[in-house]
Amino acid sequence: MSTQPSTQPSKELETFDNPMPERDYTIRITVPEFTCLCPKTGQPDFATFRIEYVPDQKCVELKALKMYMWSFREEGAFHEKVTNDILGDLVKACQPRFMRLTGEFNVRGGIYTTVIAEHKAAQWTPPTPVTLP
Repeated sequence: MSTQPSTQPSKELETFDNPMPERDYTIRITVPEFTCLCPKTGQPDFATFRIEYVPDQKCVELKALKMYMWSFREEGAFHEKVTNDILGDLVKACQPRFMRLTGEFNVRGGIYTTVIAEHKAAQWTPPTPVTLP
């Protein structure tokens, strides 16, 4: 019997139909175990990614997202590039009304880096925030 995991990293993002496409609502996903490699030294970089999005017709499937994020483990990547690449792939997969991706990278050389990238669909207007008394 094999002790190897039954799944492998993959760049393929899967989606499913939004169960409430008529409503604006926010999905928040935290990915606390992202790793890639420093493109200069080859040493591992660790990050927490926070995904916030207002879906349109499709939502991101979480197991596929996990395998997608795992696929960066052996790749060299600058923080700015990998954050924007991930946002681009997520937007391409699910075409959200709005998406914000925040990459909070652990310390490297005494410096913490946070990269925030956003996408807003041209036809979407954000709802007015409700302020309760």
